[in-house]
Amino acid sequence: MYQYKAKIIGVYDGDTVTAMVDLGFFHFQQMVFRLYGINTPEIRGEQREQGLIVRDILRAMILDKDVIINSYKDKQEKYGRYLANIVIDGVDVNHWLVQNGHAEEYML
Repeated sequence: MYQYKAKIIGVYDGDTVTAMVDLGFFHFQQMVFRLYGINTPEIRGEQREQGLIVRDILRAMILDKDVIINSYKDKQEKYGRYLANIVIDGVDVNHWLVQNGHAEEYML
């Protein structure tokens, strides 16, 4: 597991975010992450209404904020995203979404 400081610059849906990741020594890279171990309602199709609600909850929690990203792999998954847990102010966002009924546990 790798740990990085980052700023969340985009929230696509309840389990996909874009971050500006601090790689150290004043090097930053924009990266897309899939929240590891969870699945949230989609923002398209039949789940759209609930998906938009979860996306907006996640945006309120982390958008434009500094976070810690714990990545699980050093390679991308099939959609080009890195798998990660996001922590803000000591709260694991992935677990928080599950505990509050906004996501289901899901193993990729």
